[in-house]
Amino acid sequence: MSRRSSPVAMPARLSVALAAAVLAASLAGCGKANGNADAAAKPGAAASAPSLLLAPEDLRTTAAGLHAAGPVITGSIQPERRADLRAEVSAVVLQVLKDNGEAVHKGDLLVRLDDTAIRDSLASAEEAARASAQSADQAERTFQRLKTLQAQGMSSIQATDDAEVRRNNAQSDLVAAKSRVVAARQQLQRTEVRAPFDGVVSDRKASAGDTAQIGKELLKVVDPASMRFEGLVSSDRMSELKIGQSVSFRVNGVTRGEFSGRVKRVDPSANAATRQVAVLVSIDDGPVPKVAGLYAEGQVATSGEQALMLPEGALTKEGDNTFVWRVDGNALKKVKVQLGERDLRSGEYVVRSGLAAGDQILRAPGATLVDGQRIERAKPATTAAAPAVPASATSIAGK
Repeated sequence: MSRRSSPVAMPARLSVALAAAVLAASLAGCGKANGNADAAAKPGAAASAPSLLLAPEDLRTTAAGLHAAGPVITGSIQPERRADLRAEVSAVVLQVLKDNGEAVHKGDLLVRLDDTAIRDSLASAEEAARASAQSADQAERTFQRLKTLQAQGMSSIQATDDAEVRRNNAQSDLVAAKSRVVAARQQLQRTEVRAPFDGVVSDRKASAGDTAQIGKELLKVVDPASMRFEGLVSSDRMSELKIGQSVSFRVNGVTRGEFSGRVKRVDPSANAATRQVAVLVSIDDGPVPKVAGLYAEGQVATSGEQALMLPEGALTKEGDNTFVWRVDGNALKKVKVQLGERDLRSGEYVVRSGLAAGDQILRAPGATLVDGQRIERAKPATTAAAPAVPASATSIAGK
């Protein structure tokens, strides 16, 4: 018995197939429409993008700088003239007249110690010296008298010799007594701690009432005008160092840009723990930092070249390519650049191609920029009310 297809099943299968075909055609049409829309929107992306409001601090003008290739120096700014003033006598601190940061002049009294016991010792030594002087004077007169009598035959030679011995002993006692007076006066002077040169108090370590033992640190005085760069260089680069080489460096916490100096001294031995060599660099020009101990980092200019330098923040990387955003009239242009070596001192990259000196680029470009996007420059602030910023403008100042 043969089985026949149901007359109702056939239309159902045809309906399902027809619906699938219609759906596929619809999806294909939507995809094509979207692709056409994207293709149409891409050329006009820059025109539809909002204009950027740029402040002067958003831009950087490229200029040639020195790309130095030499050993890197790390260290700190230290004064050449510095003195650790310590107690030279054991006494109680009566008064500290200067505090941290105060300027001092050579000979100024800084710390006064208790001198009561030392004054008593000085008075005793002076009295002993006076008595010794009298004894020496009397012994001298006795010796001269006996010497005269012996010449006249009225005194024995033995008596004269004994008088001479007493005279010599008295003179020795007088010299010792005078020495004790000098030592006592010197001890008295040491109860007053004075500035050894013009400078500034950098570290106060004593207060009134402290018991100062011999060797206790009381104050530190530095001369801010004698600052220099004391740094360390890897012993692997020691052979490149020479006296008189130019050094450029920066100091943390100082608003001034780069300092320049010259290698003044290279230690002949390396540190046993770090294997680094100490290098002393003088500061050549301009005002020097007035604070000792600031961290500094620089580079010895053993060789170098003039080249355009850019910081890493101004660069945009896409795969193996690097771009910058250059201001071209009233629009932004995405420019591909070829980078060279990185300067170890400043951290900036050498630009080999793609830019020229005088080009303006964005300091910190964002991720939403469009090639050809229009820009507006912020006007300098005036006393009048500032004009309203267009709603379509997007500011990137501060990026």
